[in-house]
Amino acid sequence: MELKEKLVSSFLAFENKGNIDLDSTVHNIRLKAIHNFEKEGFPTKRDEEWKYTSLNPLIKHDFSLFPNAEKSVGFKNIEAYLINDIESYTLIFIDGVFSSFLSETTHDDCDICVLSSALARPKYKMIIDNYFNTIANKNSSLSELNTAFVKEGAFINIPKNTIVPKPIQIINFSTGNEKEVLLQPRNLIVVGENSYVQIIERHQNLSKNTTLTNSVTEIFVHKRAIVDYYKIQNDTNESSLIDSTFVSQKQQSVASVNTFSFGGKITRNNLEFYHEGEHVTSNLNGISILNEKQHVDNHTLVNHKFPNCESHELYKGIYADKSVGVFNGKVIVKQDAQKTNAFQQNNSILIDDGATINSKPQLEIFADDVKCSHGCTIGQLDESALFYMQSRGIPKKEAKALLLYAFGNDVVEKIKIPQLKTLISKLIAKKLNVQLGFEL
Repeated sequence: MELKEKLVSSFLAFENKGNIDLDSTVHNIRLKAIHNFEKEGFPTKRDEEWKYTSLNPLIKHDFSLFPNAEKSVGFKNIEAYLINDIESYTLIFIDGVFSSFLSETTHDDCDICVLSSALARPKYKMIIDNYFNTIANKNSSLSELNTAFVKEGAFINIPKNTIVPKPIQIINFSTGNEKEVLLQPRNLIVVGENSYVQIIERHQNLSKNTTLTNSVTEIFVHKRAIVDYYKIQNDTNESSLIDSTFVSQKQQSVASVNTFSFGGKITRNNLEFYHEGEHVTSNLNGISILNEKQHVDNHTLVNHKFPNCESHELYKGIYADKSVGVFNGKVIVKQDAQKTNAFQQNNSILIDDGATINSKPQLEIFADDVKCSHGCTIGQLDESALFYMQSRGIPKKEAKALLLYAFGNDVVEKIKIPQLKTLISKLIAKKLNVQLGFEL
């Protein structure tokens, strides 16, 4: 049985598990979503948005849809993937199941807990009805697939005038208890007026078995709120990730999403920002360092609908061996979005002849009083800079590593959590040293 048919036929069994009231709004949303997925199926390279990324190697697997989460996982098994030198709230999921033993949640001043609880409790019904699945892309069959099987993930509700005192870590682990597993976490994040939160998200395979994670996150940023979101993608070569994040911003809000892609078989990042008021600022930053046959596809959208707003986008990539990078950044400036300031830049370095980058910056401007720019550079290391460093006594390998590190450093400098900045710097150094063979 093909994966699409398996998913559609498994939906009824999933519904019969009784985790959602059949009279609820969420049940109706899930029912519509599975019908849409059945109609559209998985995207193919014939779709313009998936021109450079094929899912065929993934959908041929016989994925387990409801993994057995009985395998014991202790703190020692996951310690290396946590940022342990900071105090933080933690939401840990093992094979799609929340681990209360390994997590630290709270309902003091704000709600940092799990989606299954919010879906089941009348206390949160208004939030679910007002926000859930309202900005997730209905034209994406993979987002619809996630919606159809929505059950668990992070639920973060920050009331107005609240500064969350410490970062939130959301980590989804796969144990390899199943030979091939499909995980579909769903996160709902609502940040009230004048509030501030920092969030770190990670997906990690603890085994050599095959995993596919189809994740969807909806973030609502209200007036004058600030959200700093960080994605660490440094998984095994048996792991693939489709990560779709949708951000809605009210007036005078600031939202930043920083994506660090260092490992995984196929990684697809769909990142969409929607402006719902004036004086909004959106920041999109990313760095990819790939080798072997790793594949990362960054698809971004910033939809400017109101005047006096800004968006700043900077993505950098370093590609070695036969790795493949894709960047498709679209900025839309609607007719009423006068005085928009939109900047977009994608810079890539190809280390080896077999590496590939496909870059497509896009601007669609329907307003006349705007300041918009985009740029794209693809090349190799600067030979003159390399020669200069060697002439000063720096060996060639170290000189290359230093130039590559400096190339990505302006993205790293945007990290506002010092301990996370240190971790990312170490991951970059390790990637350059171990995987790419440069000595830093």
